[in-house]
Amino acid sequence: MPAYAIAHLREAALVPEIVKYVERIGATFEPHGGRFLVHAAQHEVKEGSWPGNVVVIGFPGIAEARAWWDSPAYQEIAPLRARHIEGDIILVEGVPDGYDPAATAQAMRAALPDE
Repeated sequence: MPAYAIAHLREAALVPEIVKYVERIGATFEPHGGRFLVHAAQHEVKEGSWPGNVVVIGFPGIAEARAWWDSPAYQEIAPLRARHIEGDIILVEGVPDGYDPAATAQAMRAALPDE
């Protein structure tokens, strides 16, 4: 099942350490089967607010995503970003092939208290 690293990064000034981070990040996730799905793209807010940028890196599975995050290669460059950009980063599993939201809704309906 695929997994994703999703980052909501707030706006920050462009500094040399950020450029170094961007130059090096690809080499940290490629050995784990990762690839950018969203990076440095404009986004359109439809509800709420979303200041800053979104980054999505896809992985073959959650084990690979965790291995990337915990890798010495990524941990070496993470401070380059963290010193200059505040944000939230999560690792999350995707849904399996053939996922049916109607089945999830049915399970939710069954869990509702009787009225």
